[in-house]
Amino acid sequence: MGRRPKVLILHATGSNRDREAARACALSGGDPDIVLVDHVLSGAKRLNDYQMLLLPGGFSYGDDLGAGKLWALRLKTRLGEQLAAFVAAGKPVLGICNGFQALVKSGLLPGPLSADEASVFGDAHATLTRNTSAKFECRWVHLAANPASPCVFTRDLGNQLVHCPVAHGEGRFVTRDADTLAALEAANLVALRYVDPSGDALPYAISSGDKSYPRNPNGSQHHIAGITNRAGNILGLMPHPEDHLDPLQHPTRSANNQLGLALFEAGVRYAAGL
Repeated sequence: MGRRPKVLILHATGSNRDREAARACALSGGDPDIVLVDHVLSGAKRLNDYQMLLLPGGFSYGDDLGAGKLWALRLKTRLGEQLAAFVAAGKPVLGICNGFQALVKSGLLPGPLSADEASVFGDAHATLTRNTSAKFECRWVHLAANPASPCVFTRDLGNQLVHCPVAHGEGRFVTRDADTLAALEAANLVALRYVDPSGDALPYAISSGDKSYPRNPNGSQHHIAGITNRAGNILGLMPHPEDHLDPLQHPTRSANNQLGLALFEAGVRYAAGL
């Protein structure tokens, strides 16, 4: 790869998946740096000095006001200018679980849905809300990439599935309205979906008796597990690919070709080429 791109892993109060994310980036050829968000706000660390940004999972700010809401407010109001420049430069951004929630609630995901919008921060097109099961879900799921998506993290997956755990109580992806959902689908901004273990798609209809549960663990519309922006350099997903970097982490030790590591490798490889 030539050089190890610097990856900023942004730590907010309550984040708890930093080390796993750092290990994933290091194994992928990146140079991870776990940094408190306050150090970036103070200017002690500069976002522009990094080639990739990662928002890890956890319970940022205790999930006060809702999961990821306060983190999203800090990102948009205190780091908005730096983030806009980072994204506009094409640098990759990855948000996992609570990080995904923050990206969605800040407007960075899905971002503007039309080409005539200049800002990287879109309107409140979607949210992540309470699971339809009304409980915390902790289980392993299968993810399939959308081959037509512009997402730099998933575009090389092909038919390869990603098998990794989820651990959340508010992971149900819901769009503002039916037109927004249709626009996301038409632009191929759905990067990852929950599928069955063979990779077959689940039926879109979701109800309390739907057999797609627990393969879709939260009831997300169209079984959406992760989305990207129009440029393809931001990915947010609810599952935790950093928890399946090695076959030994799998309950059966037999999912060698379904590691979550592939997402990090693609992101780091893209960052190295910038």
